Amino acid sequence: MRNSSTVEPVSILPMDEYNQTLVSYVHPSDWVNPTPSEIYDLVVIGAGTAGLVVAAGAAGLDIGLKVALIEKNLMGGDCLNVGCVPSKCIIRSSRVMGELWGAAELGIKIPDGVEVDFAAVMERMRRLRAGISHHDSATRFQKLGIDVFLGNGCFSGNSTIEVGGQTLRFKKAVIATGARAVRPALQGIEDAGFLTNETVFSLTERPNRLAVIGGGPIGCELAQAFRRLGCEVVLFHRGSHLLEKEDADAADIVQKAFVREGIRLVLGAQLERVEKTETGKTVYFKNNNGDLESITVDEILAGAGRAPNVEGLNLEGVGVKFDPKKGVKVNDYLQTTNPKIYAAGDICMDWKFTHAADAAARIVIKNTLFSPFGLGRSKLSDLTMPWVTYTDPEIAHVGLSEADAQKQGVAITTILIPLSQVDRAIADGETEGFFKIHHKQGSDQIVGATIVARHAGEMISEVTTAIVGKVGLSALSSVIHPYPTQAEGIKKAADAYRRTLLTPRSKMLLQWLTKVS
Repeated sequence: MRNSSTVEPVSILPMDEYNQTLVSYVHPSDWVNPTPSEIYDLVVIGAGTAGLVVAAGAAGLDIGLKVALIEKNLMGGDCLNVGCVPSKCIIRSSRVMGELWGAAELGIKIPDGVEVDFAAVMERMRRLRAGISHHDSATRFQKLGIDVFLGNGCFSGNSTIEVGGQTLRFKKAVIATGARAVRPALQGIEDAGFLTNETVFSLTERPNRLAVIGGGPIGCELAQAFRRLGCEVVLFHRGSHLLEKEDADAADIVQKAFVREGIRLVLGAQLERVEKTETGKTVYFKNNNGDLESITVDEILAGAGRAPNVEGLNLEGVGVKFDPKKGVKVNDYLQTTNPKIYAAGDICMDWKFTHAADAAARIVIKNTLFSPFGLGRSKLSDLTMPWVTYTDPEIAHVGLSEADAQKQGVAITTILIPLSQVDRAIADGETEGFFKIHHKQGSDQIVGATIVARHAGEMISEVTTAIVGKVGLSALSSVIHPYPTQAEGIKKAADAYRRTLLTPRSKMLLQWLTKVS
């Protein structure tokens, strides 16, 4: 009979040397759960980004806190295993082909017959993922002084959690169980079979024909990557344009890039059903005229929506309110309806980003451990949250958009600097994009920005820092930016603001100063 403290093994396809290494770190089959301490200061359920940061942050203070971390699947969560890390590895490979497609404009002739070795691209991803997985390993967190339990954690009382047949008593607990891909409610898709971000990275052979359902960030990033890696891609989106949560001008640039690269877009898509046939998987849909069409593909990738992992935790039994679609209900301090239990990350937040989970975890550490009687607590609403959609070009955003400002009744002025006015972008042949910075009307206070550029994600942090540090456009104008760089577009925007200060009266003053100087 298996010891109740011994974990159940997991596997990731293909179970090659790289995935074996990955699993040996993030869910080792020989792991034996420790004997629980009498009581824990903090028990964390879920070892994705939020859970890992909470556990490591609390234990790393070296003040004698007893911390336990529970994970039923793979430590590292989505980011390491099925999200940021594998997707960006594949996107990097696909960008090489994107560069080759545009090489002729740069005076470089590429021989015919350049091929993508899809299996090698996926193998590289698995190798790199395995290579960094030790950062999230069970052994590493054990060495930090954390009791790591692999198994399904479930609240058994107001101060207890059951895992692997053992009971953990806690003073405070944190729910960080994350979210998963939504299974599409489409007739026949279960029988035909489909991929999500949780299974697509197990591919070893290229699907020559790929249907992607969903025109949000996940669907768009992977649709473009797989198109560049040699797939014929059709992207279904129920909205009238892609990336509807992004700046409309930014989304339009990406949408035009997709069309130019040969991705077939079916917008306003009304999917009817899927049938498995001898030639593949046939997707039936209605076009804009209401006529029924079909397309046959080799694989279907569902990239529309995420669902919170609230099942199996017995949240009802401990008074933690939740919504099956929105997740655990928390207040601005990330406290649930049970004052002893907090939550962080995708399980409770609209911002479903790794860096958002990290930031929220730091709030939880402070609010659970260092805010006696609720004094000095940090708020989620105080965060200034940037995000990036990793298409080519990238879309990076922070703060208010024009639509947000209008809804909130904030009067803003927008400065737009096209990349076609930035010398380095011209030299790079990357003039498709812009810097759009919003500031309060009558003030140089920056309230938001959107950058569209090949490396927009590398540039948005300057604006984020300015917002957080309350650095206005006047001060940014005095910051020396190396020439030539694409980030100089930020300085150009700041200079454009400074020029608006040259009123007729200020010009008269300047003229007088030149006469007496």
